[in-house]
Amino acid sequence: MKLIGSAASPYVRKVRVVLAEKRLDYQFVIEDVWSDDTTIANSNPLGQVPCLIMDGSEAMFDSRVIVEYLDTLSPVGKLIPQQSRERAEVKTWEALADGVMDAGVLLRLEATWPHRAETERSQAWMDRQRKKVMDGIAAMAKGLGDKPFCSGIHLSLSDIAVGCALGWLDYRFPEIDWRAPYSNLPRLYDKLMLRPSFADTKP
Repeated sequence: MKLIGSAASPYVRKVRVVLAEKRLDYQFVIEDVWSDDTTIANSNPLGQVPCLIMDGSEAMFDSRVIVEYLDTLSPVGKLIPQQSRERAEVKTWEALADGVMDAGVLLRLEATWPHRAETERSQAWMDRQRKKVMDGIAAMAKGLGDKPFCSGIHLSLSDIAVGCALGWLDYRFPEIDWRAPYSNLPRLYDKLMLRPSFADTKP
């Protein structure tokens, strides 16, 4: 398998962490989708990463689709439960973490995209996205509570998604302090960073 992506993308990191936890071999191909000479559209018409190229050149994209597929390839470290209720809980955690990253990406693009003049940037839009990020962090902390992991006592995709979101906020928005208000989130993140899958994929 070949994974096309960026080392800075939290969505790509989520896939890389899952690949490591599942002990699956792959080739990582760096692609800058913002470059004028990017070829990502040859694999993903939406021009986004991550994109997984499988044997036979078949392409799969969207991190949620990819990680669900990868979890079926090996019985090692099952990350998504089969039971409907537990499965829905894990996928909801993933949606929450992805939503925080989605809002963060929109906030960053509005603030830094070089093809938009300063007078064209909307502070109201940026404030709206920042509120989503902060509300999402608060929801993560509330949902985690005093549990060792987001969905109980074992590592799951819930924790991987949350860990990637928090790590990306550290990388792109160091001014957002999610540690001081919520002691359980840094406790979880520090525990995740002890795993090679997280330590080796830090942006």
